[in-house]
Amino acid sequence: MENWLYASLPIIGKVLITILAIFSIIITITRISGLRTFAKISSFDFASTIAVGSILATIILNPGQSILKGGVALAGILLFQTVFTFLVRKVPLFEKLVTNKPLLIMEEGKILHDNLHSANLSEEDLIAKLREANVIDFDEVKAVVLESTGDVSVLHTNSDKKLMDRMLEGVRRK
Repeated sequence: MENWLYASLPIIGKVLITILAIFSIIITITRISGLRTFAKISSFDFASTIAVGSILATIILNPGQSILKGGVALAGILLFQTVFTFLVRKVPLFEKLVTNKPLLIMEEGKILHDNLHSANLSEEDLIAKLREANVIDFDEVKAVVLESTGDVSVLHTNSDKKLMDRMLEGVRRK
């Protein structure tokens, strides 16, 4: 019998064998589907990564779940991710419906408060990201972009060098 303090030796053995098997399946599927599998390029990629982690934990910790079922679930998610990515690349209407466009939240040292508000970020959140990027003065900031993944990109320099227009291509200004 298992409780919160200990588990029987057969249960521990099953968990270790499951870990070995399910990680082997993940590595195999990842090698087949490519490097993008766990990239955090879009919000969908992020959700897929969380789903894979959830399946992994369920299969390892729940003795009632089979390794085959976990492998099929993992393959299904990664297949769906591949199809989704293909559709985003090839069908503009699909891309427009399912992807978030990056949002400009600071430009040329000025905070775009309306965009910050629509992104549900506070000025304190923005300033924390500026500190992480080693910005010491707002005048250094060329642009701050809230990416479609939820990451914040800070483009800054100490020089008067102009920001290349292409760096903000596809970024919503409002």
